[in-house]
Amino acid sequence: MLLLMTPCSAIDHIVYADDGSFVPKVVTINLGDTITFKELGTQGAHNVHADDDSFRCAVGCRGDGSGATGDPSKQNWSDTLTLNKPGVIPYACDPHRDAGMVGSITVLDTFASTFVISPGISGNWFNPTSGQDSHGVQFEILPDHGILAIWFVFTPDGSGQTWLYAQGAYDPASNTVTMPAYLSLGAKFPPNFTHADDHVTQWGTLTFTFTDCNNGMLSWISAAVGYPTSGSLPITRATSIAGTTCP
Repeated sequence: MLLLMTPCSAIDHIVYADDGSFVPKVVTINLGDTITFKELGTQGAHNVHADDDSFRCAVGCRGDGSGATGDPSKQNWSDTLTLNKPGVIPYACDPHRDAGMVGSITVLDTFASTFVISPGISGNWFNPTSGQDSHGVQFEILPDHGILAIWFVFTPDGSGQTWLYAQGAYDPASNTVTMPAYLSLGAKFPPNFTHADDHVTQWGTLTFTFTDCNNGMLSWISAAVGYPTSGSLPITRATSIAGTTCP
């Protein structure tokens, strides 16, 4: 997993581990690129630990042959990783995960797919995992490379529905997009709806990576109370919009 030398065409992406947050939180890289974590905090010990346990680093990385444990450290450490498997890898600082010190890396296999986001992905998508098909995402591709996504899901405690709204711009040369996601609470059903009761807060970010016209991955980072701070799941198409084609 750790490489001392990389091809000259590879790009090194820098992520800073500061007090309370990773900057940037969401990074998209290509196979062959490296990602360097640099510790800048002064108020606590930090590390980076992948949710799938593929890496755990601070002063060195566990399993790199140096005897490092990846335990949180206050030293100004720096570690460079090469991730050799496409997909989404959420990670966190072990002692500060619950405080929202989380991030994610999307690794794109640019050699395996040339698929890019296009109007044809508009429609409804769902999680094809057995028993998980009762929540999903509705996509609408907008003019000027805009994209809207609504994740129809539920509250962590099962008390009701949660609709997460995300809107942003996508790169027409890419198959992945990251957008801020918002949660709207407090308003009542009509005719008792009033705009003043509608309290909109940023829930976190949603990242969508499409492998083809019918399959992709959803990953998230959230600072909302009660929700998992990060995670990912597969999505597959359920419906298409009449008159559209993909690609």
